[in-house]
Amino acid sequence: MPSADTGASAVIRAGASIPASQSSKLSPGDPGHRRALLALFAAGMATFVLLYSTQALLPAISAGLALTPAQASLTVSATTAALAVALLPMSALSERYGRTAVMTASVFSSSAIALAIPFAPNLTTLVALRAVQGVALAGLPATAMAYLAEEVHPKAVASAIGIYVAGNSIGGMSGRILTGVIAQAWGWRVALGAVGLMALASAVAFRLLVPAARHFRRGPINPAALWRTVTGHLGNPLLRRLYVIGLLFMSVFGAVYTVLGYRLAAEPFDLSQSALGLIFLVYLVGTAASAASGTLHARLGRRGALYIAVALTTAGLLVTLFNSLTAVIFGLILVTGGFFTGHSVASSAVSRTATTGRAQASALYLTAYYIGSSLGGTVGASAFHSAGWGGTVAVCLAALVGAAGITLYATRRAVAERRVMLAAR
Repeated sequence: MPSADTGASAVIRAGASIPASQSSKLSPGDPGHRRALLALFAAGMATFVLLYSTQALLPAISAGLALTPAQASLTVSATTAALAVALLPMSALSERYGRTAVMTASVFSSSAIALAIPFAPNLTTLVALRAVQGVALAGLPATAMAYLAEEVHPKAVASAIGIYVAGNSIGGMSGRILTGVIAQAWGWRVALGAVGLMALASAVAFRLLVPAARHFRRGPINPAALWRTVTGHLGNPLLRRLYVIGLLFMSVFGAVYTVLGYRLAAEPFDLSQSALGLIFLVYLVGTAASAASGTLHARLGRRGALYIAVALTTAGLLVTLFNSLTAVIFGLILVTGGFFTGHSVASSAVSRTATTGRAQASALYLTAYYIGSSLGGTVGASAFHSAGWGGTVAVCLAALVGAAGITLYATRRAVAERRVMLAAR
């Protein structure tokens, strides 16, 4: 790839692996491989349980604190925005202190903050705590994919990352269902406290299971070298495309799940808070799609899998336009499956493409990804306020046109390059 490590041989090393045969890396069937997958699954659960803990509760928070939907949505967007800003600094810290140390600090500190959030007396305090929690959460997604890329055998990396993303989907689903059911009986504050306890249990499981890193070389934190690594990644056309695709997919997902609660709580659906929480059982589709993404990638290639992801998400959005709860749920299933497929394929491609500076490469992807979440939630909510659900769907379809266009451009470029190579023979 372009000069991601130019002039930096004695500096950050950005996750450089200790020279070793690939046989020393974790492979399917090894006890260490299973432990690593279970540990990252638990950490992924904790991350998404906490990151979107207020999303399913937005109507209840609006009622409890006398907030507009736009104000209440700040409890989601402040966390994702803070996480996006903190990703690169956290990835740099992982070069100095190690992947497992940073991931451990991240899951435990964010869980501790979660236990204080239910006592927030007003919107300002609640948003401030959620923003601090976003910074704390950044340590895990900034380093998890780099850890897997370094410790797992290359042939198993895509499926390993798929399992990690599946943990994200399980966390997102279980957290939303838990908060919806508990909020119906005891209120949104008790629901957020329960989420904090759930995340703490996942953090303990992660720490007990995660194998020690064997292929990581500690390096000093050097801002100049970090800048060279980052600009090197941004100079790679493939990585740039993957970053934008992640942003566009997540903007769709953020818009749909931020606005959905308000739509289903109103006529003609009139769902209760607990029923709104149960809607997130759809996340099970994301779990399956993430786990299957490695197989899909192997059969169709990266671009083929992305086309499938765009098609599924587009079809799902169109189906949700019908004022039928069955149609909305079915459309949501397609949207969720398409999103998690696209995210898993794009994120694993980033880890494989970056031969140096993997933590920074993954951090840049996730920065774009969570910026997409914040933008999607804000723009989607504004479109909903102005034009109803149809406005939100229109915004999402525009993002998917962008993702499809980028993938088509890459396909045509690859075809042209193959023709040049054949002609040269």
